[in-house]
Amino acid sequence: MSLLSSIGSPRDLDALTSAQLRELAGDIRAFLVENVSRTGGHLGPNLGVVELTIALHRVFDSPNDPIIFDTGHQSYVHKLLTGRQDFEKLRSRGGLAGYPQRAESPHDVVESSHASSSLSWADGVSRAFSRTGRRDRHVVAVVGDGALTGGMTWEALNNISDDNDRNLVIIVNDNGRSYAPTIGGMARYLNRVRTTESYRTLHRGSTDLARRMGPAARAVYRGVRGGTHGFLSRFTNNAALYSNLDIKYLGPVDGHDFTTLIETLELAKEYGAPVIVHAITEKGRGYAPARSDEADQFHAVGRIDPVTGESLAAGGGTSWTDVFADELVEVGAERHDVIAMTAAMLRPTGLLPFAQRFPDRVYDVGIAEQHAVASAAGLAYGGLHPVVAIYATFMNRAFDQVLMDVALHRAGVTFVLDRAGVTGPDGPSHHGIWDLAILQIVPNIRIAVPRDEATLREELREAVAVEDAPTVVRYPKGSVGADLPAIERLDDGVDVLVRSGAEDVLIVGIGPMAHVGVEVADRLRAQGIGATVVDPRWVVPVQPSIVTLAASHRLVITIEDGIRVGGIGTRVRQVLREAGVDTAVDELGVPDEFIDHAAREQILEDAGLVPAKIAQDIVAQVLGTRIPVARQTDSELRAVDVWSRQD
Repeated sequence: MSLLSSIGSPRDLDALTSAQLRELAGDIRAFLVENVSRTGGHLGPNLGVVELTIALHRVFDSPNDPIIFDTGHQSYVHKLLTGRQDFEKLRSRGGLAGYPQRAESPHDVVESSHASSSLSWADGVSRAFSRTGRRDRHVVAVVGDGALTGGMTWEALNNISDDNDRNLVIIVNDNGRSYAPTIGGMARYLNRVRTTESYRTLHRGSTDLARRMGPAARAVYRGVRGGTHGFLSRFTNNAALYSNLDIKYLGPVDGHDFTTLIETLELAKEYGAPVIVHAITEKGRGYAPARSDEADQFHAVGRIDPVTGESLAAGGGTSWTDVFADELVEVGAERHDVIAMTAAMLRPTGLLPFAQRFPDRVYDVGIAEQHAVASAAGLAYGGLHPVVAIYATFMNRAFDQVLMDVALHRAGVTFVLDRAGVTGPDGPSHHGIWDLAILQIVPNIRIAVPRDEATLREELREAVAVEDAPTVVRYPKGSVGADLPAIERLDDGVDVLVRSGAEDVLIVGIGPMAHVGVEVADRLRAQGIGATVVDPRWVVPVQPSIVTLAASHRLVITIEDGIRVGGIGTRVRQVLREAGVDTAVDELGVPDEFIDHAAREQILEDAGLVPAKIAQDIVAQVLGTRIPVARQTDSELRAVDVWSRQD
């Protein structure tokens, strides 16, 4: 039996010897490789924080001392140590979440998996503990060096330094990477610390000091508050970075050496004021395939062979990201004013081919979406056309800059939103379901939602041709699927995909949901109900032909995989009313709630965004007979329809 199976809570760590702690670390790494290789997930980040997480739970008393993980993709080890060792359905419905989740355990504090917010959380929690007399409790924030590229961390540090009368420990988990190698001046600064001989000398000196310090010495340390700090920093001026903020700094320390880690964390715990512990770790530690992966050291993997690290995923065809990547290179070759920007996601958003072809025309700003968008406005003013590639969920963070820096100044900036709509296993904070509702309120913005490869290529080119307003092109995660050709393109660019029978129902399929609309039309045709299916291509503004078509139909159905409250369907309804068209509109979309992790197909089915359910509801409306809400098979649907007609 492995030592890991004997750990039911963090306090089970207290009795372990140093040798047993090292054995436990080995057990955890073996567990992670074995289990994550079957389910997929964030493997590299967790392999890198095994010793650090064990040491944190050995020294601090979670959940009495809350541990706040920035981003949270490195929380698997934390889950294992807090009684959650069933990884059979990791990131699947009914299984553990891939990020901290309060419903799972009181040890999980912050659920959001957006980076750079942990220090603000820790600032607030520690202030609350201090003001309410709970001075015996500590707050621990674990933040990666990648998150330090985000402005929120520095806003938080500035405010943390304003109140030193509280127990707050900040762990900088420095592995030189976020998704890929961390970029920017901060990254270069920390890299010098990791790679110079002074770090190795400092590590040896701080380790010897920590081992020599007994209880009496620690009491002296608490009294002088700074003597040890001076010793730890004499070989490097790294501490000056934080000392200027009046926050004490301990480190750098070896993030894989239990003795050093535990002694340093105990010093930090006893300090009685905000303190930073700088731990050097290796992403993917202990697993050769991850360490040899230069791209992202197995940051996130699908199903893999646990021995070789080779992917076991079935070939899924060309991804939306690949299509964008290919077309942007073609656009870049034709237009030298087109440049690309991203926020620490060069590979995931598909900008790597562009960077390889045009290395001086790509800007990766780190985890700083707000800066990226405002900087893009400046680039546009200077005569360039920026293409800003970001995950849809992270676009939420830069809304003010889209509104006030880009749109207000009529800047020609194109935003390409990857992973838009329902994404699935990463859970509530990673679904890209808010962008359509949020962005469509920006004056003069134009939003395109391609349905297939051909329209993605078309709409990207149309977007970068706009020089006096922000444009958006958004698409989902996964494979792009087969092209869906139009039978007619109307004068304003709207594609007609289906015309069948009478003009009973107008189905407006938003992007990939146009495929669902076509399937719905097929089902309706079998019931004798005529349907027209259109893909607007550009969903904002609403095109005039949508209004004209709506006026000639009995019912309008809009289908989108964003939230239906304030979504494109709502906009269509408003435009029809303004035009005096009183055709009923049924807006189908995702409910306005935080959706747990599950497969995309499961979530869409829950939301009723599947052909059988949509067709059933349309039959009920068109025939004036309300059919029970429970899902029915095709044969049941036909039986109900026959019954409805006879009745």
